[in-house]
Amino acid sequence: MAKLYSKKNKTEIKMNPRDETISFILNYSKALCVIKYKNLKFEALQN
Repeated sequence: MAKLYSKKNKTEIKMNPRDETISFILNYSKALCVIKYKNLKFEALQN
């Protein structure tokens, strides 16, 4: 019944992100601003 997740798969797929994906994530993180006010958090994009 229980699946054993400790066994390795026969085919291991190495996934490499494209340069465009990395650039998008870095630009998004640079533009994201988190403002803390008392117990609240506000997220704002500065674009």
